[in-house]
Amino acid sequence: MIHRQMYLKGMRDGIPVMLGYFVVSITIGIAARGANLTALQAAVMSLTNLTSAGQFASFAIIAAGAPYLELMVSQAVINLRYCLMSCALSQKVDQRMPFYHRLFMACGITDEIFGLAIGQKGKLDPWYMYGAMSVAIPGWTLGTLLGILSTGLLPPAILNAMNMALYGMFIAIFMPAARDNPILLPIIAVSMGASAVFQMLPVFDFISSGIKIIILTLAISLGAAVLFPIAEKETAEETAADGKEALRP
Repeated sequence: MIHRQMYLKGMRDGIPVMLGYFVVSITIGIAARGANLTALQAAVMSLTNLTSAGQFASFAIIAAGAPYLELMVSQAVINLRYCLMSCALSQKVDQRMPFYHRLFMACGITDEIFGLAIGQKGKLDPWYMYGAMSVAIPGWTLGTLLGILSTGLLPPAILNAMNMALYGMFIAIFMPAARDNPILLPIIAVSMGASAVFQMLPVFDFISSGIKIIILTLAISLGAAVLFPIAEKETAEETAADGKEALRP
């Protein structure tokens, strides 16, 4: 019963992510057409490779006819940040959780699903992530399919608006957690400012976008952990409260 409740909660929380994914991934489908992918190939790619940055990079490599090794290395570097997210989530799951749950959860980690999962109080139930994944991933796949089928029909202004929808989705995910914890808001602001500096200053041009994200994630999270540590007593109380709430009918 508890797993069912957590699955339904994950689905409810994942609906905004699904809507955002559907809109944003239309541009993925349009870019896939430029790489001469078929609708089926683009849909399978979105179903199995849940990363916008990785997919956009792969389209350029595929269009250039580069070898598979270059494609593999580029995807590993761009998506290396998901290893950090997996490490963070590993601290929120029960240590007795079976390996297959860990494997399936890792396969569905995206920036937005990670934001939902890490914001849950107490221990993370894998069925919560399964619920979020079950609505978010189809939204990403169907949006890609619609994008490649509607190539050339959408004006540039609408395409630019779709790109901005991704940032709106990020804000919608993290702002509720920021309201509960006042420390998060300045940390988010610092993260945005540092990211802008890394992007605009030419001195950082030699660093790939994936490595920039990793550097910023490590530096800011380490700084936040040192300056604003969470007491073990507080964490234990939140876990107990969350468990009692889950047992309520």
